[in-house]
Amino acid sequence: MKIFTIELEGKKIEFKAVNWAEKANGEALVRCGDTQVLATATMSESNPEEKGFFPLIVNYEERFYARGKILGSRYMRREGRPSDNATLISRLIDRSIRPVFPDGFKRDVQIVITCLSWDGENDPDILSLLATSLALQNSDIPWNGPIAAIRIGRKDNQFIANPTYEERENSELDVILNGIEKDNEILINMIEASAEETQEKVLIEATQIASKKLKKLIDFQKEIQKEIGKEKIAFKPEQHPEIEKAIKESLDEKIENTLFDGNKTNQEREKSLRQVEQELIISLLESFPKQEIFIKESFEKQVKNVVSNKILEQGKRIGNRGLDEIRPLHCEVDSIARVHGSGLFSRGLTRSLSILTLGGPGERQLIDGMEISDKKRFFHHYNFPPYSVGDVSPMRSPNRREIGHGSLAEKALMPLIPDMESFPYTIRIVSEMLCSNGSTSMASVCSSSLALLAAGVPIKNPAAGIAIGIIQNEKEYKLLTDIQGPEDAYGGMDFKVAGTESGVTAIQMDVKIPGINLKIFQEALEKAKEARLKILSEIKKVIPGPRQELSVFAPRIFKIQIPPKKIGELIGPKGKTIREITESTGADIDIDDSGLVFVTAENKEKMEDALAQVRAAIKELETGDCFSGTIEKILDFGIIIRINANNKGLLRNPEKKQTLKIGDKINVEIAAIDRLGRINLTAKTKKDGGGDKPKE
Repeated sequence: MKIFTIELEGKKIEFKAVNWAEKANGEALVRCGDTQVLATATMSESNPEEKGFFPLIVNYEERFYARGKILGSRYMRREGRPSDNATLISRLIDRSIRPVFPDGFKRDVQIVITCLSWDGENDPDILSLLATSLALQNSDIPWNGPIAAIRIGRKDNQFIANPTYEERENSELDVILNGIEKDNEILINMIEASAEETQEKVLIEATQIASKKLKKLIDFQKEIQKEIGKEKIAFKPEQHPEIEKAIKESLDEKIENTLFDGNKTNQEREKSLRQVEQELIISLLESFPKQEIFIKESFEKQVKNVVSNKILEQGKRIGNRGLDEIRPLHCEVDSIARVHGSGLFSRGLTRSLSILTLGGPGERQLIDGMEISDKKRFFHHYNFPPYSVGDVSPMRSPNRREIGHGSLAEKALMPLIPDMESFPYTIRIVSEMLCSNGSTSMASVCSSSLALLAAGVPIKNPAAGIAIGIIQNEKEYKLLTDIQGPEDAYGGMDFKVAGTESGVTAIQMDVKIPGINLKIFQEALEKAKEARLKILSEIKKVIPGPRQELSVFAPRIFKIQIPPKKIGELIGPKGKTIREITESTGADIDIDDSGLVFVTAENKEKMEDALAQVRAAIKELETGDCFSGTIEKILDFGIIIRINANNKGLLRNPEKKQTLKIGDKINVEIAAIDRLGRINLTAKTKKDGGGDKPKE
């Protein structure tokens, strides 16, 4: 067993060359502190059937034994469906390694990363990325790596490399950068960032710092490979030059006329392009039987060449937009009846409808995962139904893409959400993708901002998002603002940036090219800022700021502070007191350990009733206090009256006793409290003030 170590910012990262998963093509055990992850890379012996894509599977597996915990309830004690956090880490790794495999490689490859130990200090996500790279680098699987990953935080104007959970807690920046080396230059090939309205220049500085550390990690992996790496299997992409030549000679002009016809709509262009493809397949299959998949791939490659050349040589995009031009924008609020807030946002054919729901503190989501135990009060969910792209397919539970896009928009919006002290609501936003033609995740940020403003949530600033693409060859490149479907499919980058007028709140970048350098990164940020500000100005034209009043259909929340020592009295024995209040009023009551009590009710009347009972339940009783009590028992010598949730009193032989019954309300005054705490009551009449509102 060989052990290799590298130190980064005072932390030791250890790679242990184990031979545990002997039948896998490659493996790596990586450790930092007491967090350990095992990554395995396995490749199929052959492809049972020809595929028109690279079948890569990435699975990040959480194991609760890693934190010394037995999962779930007594009815379920094993891991099942991946948590959202595990799904996001799987996507993170997939997006980082997919573009690094050779073009044309189609053998089945599966990456399985298992978190074996977690110390609560070092996040397994960065270690998982490094372990995956090492497992692939030292295997016989064709691979153009290694890649390196690092997390950068920023606190008190100081950048922190691979910060701990505690250091990240109050950090204004949390960015994961993935890099690859090409021609002695570090290129960034994946970014995942959340920020507190951070200026672009800070993000550029963070990337510059990260690049130096990525270089060190890449060199470290290359040294390991020299010592223990396996020889890569021979791989040569399938080639049929005669098919490619036939396509180029016969279709270049037809493809160009189809895609760049200004008189056609997007749907008409797509339909015409698919018709050209079908005609090509039929004509070439006669000469090249059993080559349908390669013909389709060659056709797509030629379409990409036509689109790229048109942009690079003439600066002309599909739809005749300028390179920096945003598609037509439309913003709308209050499209949906009875909901607490709604926003509709369109950018060209991309259209997102966001619907907001407000709830009380008790409706926070309880998260009890391997890494996370928390109560979540703001969440954004993203739905991508098949009709949004004109497809017919089964509707199932949220897939990885929907979870990932929902999380990205949630990151973008989180810095805007007011704290619980000033706005004690639980907030859920659901974004429905009605129509898709590029960057629906950024459209969901815009529609969600509209919904927040319309609902009256006192956000600091609205947020907007945009996607920047790239077209490049060996000599030059051009950046494209607001990429649509074909530019995403045929381009080399999807660089999503969300933020407010004050700064960036989220970034996500994926590439199909090896990566981008710092110069391109800086230019993309600048173009994203220009576009973001234009979209924000359109949002403000429709709704300049948060509404002053909540929807009439939204619940009302009132908070009061009680002494912490009174919490027990409010809850009552086995929760009896608080249960009686909630059952009688229909209100929800949530109590914080600090003594902060939140009362959530459908309307003002129910809320006031619940508040009165809460105050009464904790009140120190005194002689002369008046109450509207409820008759509980009728005895020979008097009646027992409940005057609040925790106290009862005796009213001796009241007038008209024979007309009273259990459950009746009666106004009473405390006449005396004896040394044993027993309460004697007297009746109050309208004549002596009994008709007035009782004291709370």
